[in-house]
Amino acid sequence: MSEKPRALVTGVGKKTGLGYAVCRELVDQGFDVIATARTLSKVEAVIADLDGVSGMELDIENPASVAQAAASIDRLDVLVNNAAILGTSGVKASNADLDEARSVFEAGFFGTWRVTQAFLPLLLASPAGRVVNVSSGAGSHADMQFGLSVGGYLNPAYGQMKAALNALTAQFAVEVRGTQVKVNSVCPGFTATFEGGEAMGARPPAVSAKGIVWAATLPSDGPSGGFFRDGKPIGW
Repeated sequence: MSEKPRALVTGVGKKTGLGYAVCRELVDQGFDVIATARTLSKVEAVIADLDGVSGMELDIENPASVAQAAASIDRLDVLVNNAAILGTSGVKASNADLDEARSVFEAGFFGTWRVTQAFLPLLLASPAGRVVNVSSGAGSHADMQFGLSVGGYLNPAYGQMKAALNALTAQFAVEVRGTQVKVNSVCPGFTATFEGGEAMGARPPAVSAKGIVWAATLPSDGPSGGFFRDGKPIGW
């Protein structure tokens, strides 16, 4: 059996995405990595060029899929909850499609909650269990570019969902207080996971991934229950 620490990353659905960059950075940090997406063929195509990364089918909106995935592995040290959907941009709370808003919450919030519940027993058995919830400044009052107090271009449900995710992070961190598990939210910053993103000032996924992996590899005296970007606390 490999003695390397093991990480699982959700939402590894495209090579240009943040999940792929996180997998690559974790491998560079000495991890065995399990990359997941809704279908096995999709994730295997994305990670085909990455040594040290295996694929797993995991639909975070499907309780049976999550339970099956959790039962299929015997140990886990790091869980990176990256999967989410953005929703239609350019709408306001007053005219948002509420069915779409529910879908945003089901994927990014309830899906993350479901996955964390399922894998928490394995993380508690790890000598250094870490949960990283990939959040966003869109869910913060302090972010003056995309935050809740700005009312930017992003779908309003996305920001609301990320604010709820930050609250969930805080509650899980309280629950595991006194154990070796640490739970944190990380905003990756404005990241070029879409065509034309870098021309708009977004940074490459490989840069944003480093802050996520920082939280995944915190030392035993590191923080828990916080909200960070690039290893530094940011406002809620």
